Amino acid sequence: MTLEVGKKAPPLKGLLEDGSTLVLANLRGRSVVIYFYPKDHTPGCTREAQDFRDLHAQFRKRDCEIIGVSRDSAASHGKFRAKQELPFPLVSDSDETWCHAFGVLGEKMLYGKRYVGVIRSTFLIDADGILVTEWRGVKVAGHAAAVLDRLAPA
Repeated sequence: MTLEVGKKAPPLKGLLEDGSTLVLANLRGRSVVIYFYPKDHTPGCTREAQDFRDLHAQFRKRDCEIIGVSRDSAASHGKFRAKQELPFPLVSDSDETWCHAFGVLGEKMLYGKRYVGVIRSTFLIDADGILVTEWRGVKVAGHAAAVLDRLAPA
């Protein structure tokens, strides 16, 4: 079942690059941006991560956490996070639990071949754990700033 706007986020847990577990419910009391991206170390995903990184301080001023999620391994996330100097966690969703909960998997095409992949999407969860806004089929340019604009000013 896919999470819908107005509904409470499921009690998800995710593996981080250091082997620790992120528990989504532990972030209650703050807004949370969860952005799903296809693959570490690729041009569009790198640009998106950099944009969220560059606006991170402004998100924090608005009492908002950022979480990136992809199906890459925790080890890949560790390298990507270090190389891009990301100040927020990246969840390894290799079993696709988070992807299914948010309904971000879909058919894609690359070089004429069809496959199931992550559709770039972002979700804003409020301090009570309720999904308030979703962006699906995201274009990277200007997206992080648009998400920030959706939050109440500091």
